[in-house]
Parts: sequence; structure tokens; C-alpha cells
Amino acid sequence: MTNIKTFKELKIQIRLEAKNGIDFIFAASIVWLGISLIWGYLANTPYEKSIFTFIFGSLLLPLALGFSKLFKTNWKIKDNPLQPLGLWLNFAQLIYFPFLIFIMIKYPDYFIMAYAIITGAHLFPYAWYYDEVGYAVIAILISVGAMLIALTISTTDIFYIPLLTSASLLALGVWLTVRHRKVKSKES
Repeated sequence: MTNIKTFKELKIQIRLEAKNGIDFIFAASIVWLGISLIWGYLANTPYEKSIFTFIFGSLLLPLALGFSKLFKTNWKIKDNPLQPLGLWLNFAQLIYFPFLIFIMIKYPDYFIMAYAIITGAHLFPYAWYYDEVGYAVIAILISVGAMLIALTISTTDIFYIPLLTSASLLALGVWLTVRHRKVKSKES
């Protein structure tokens, strides 16, 4: 007898074992909160704040690893051919970094808006990957919200963009945690 899983079963396995990616979402929420402090409280130039943002952003992976241990999420799901797709979807945002570097050099006041839009937009495919509409909602909220904030406030108050991003990611993390519990009880 063969043990071949259907496409739907493979997606459910990822959803359950990776717990909808909550480790990365909560880690990103903390990182973006720190970034809001960089943009809100440091007296440096926007270019320098952009550099500090990149440096502070490097904490995401170690924090996600820590949350992975705390939440007991599985990053590597053996024998599931869909598992590498999650990593590839994450790497996709790196393709936009040349644009981000251009903004940092030419228009540093708006670097954080561009970074937030890239971050938000990269979440959108995870709505399909985890079958979670919350990812789509937050992707749109962060991307459109970052643009609207940049269009309506002074660049001295641009820290509201990373603050919105952090709060949105925190809300998504809570949503995903609740949804994971419901899906887990349904599948059990």
C-alpha cells in the first residue's frame, strides 16, 4: 500500500507543522518595532537610519529561530515537496532590494516606506501557501497603509510606517495563532 499524499494534504501538513509561519511573523513584529524606534528617536540622517534598519533587520532570522523553539514550529518538513516553496517565497523579496538600495541612496526620506511596502507585499503569496486570508489582508494593509502615511505626514513623522508594520504583523501573528488552533482541532 502506498502512502502518497494529495496536494491538499501536503498543504495542510505544512500549515500545521509550520504553524502558519507564526515564528517569523512574531519575530518580524519585534524587528519592525525596533525599526520604528530607529526612525522615531535617532537624530541621524534618513540615510544613516536606513543603514541601521538593515543592520537591525538582521536580527529577524535569529529571533525567528528562537520563536520556532518556543512555539515548536517545524522549518523542515521531510518528504513534503511543497516545503521549500516557503523559503523561496521569502527569498523573493530580496529581488526587490536593488530598488530599495536606489531609494536609500536617492530618496532616503522614503526608504522606510519602500521597505515596508516590499515587506507587506511579500506576505501576499503566503495567503495561498498557508490557506490563510489574514496574510492577504495584512499584505494589503501594510503596503497601502505605508504609502498613505508617506503621502499624508511629514517625513519627520515617518516612524509611523514601521509602527504600522509592527502592529499589523503582531495582529497577523495573533490571528494565525488562533486560526492554527482551530485548524489543528478540526484535523485531529
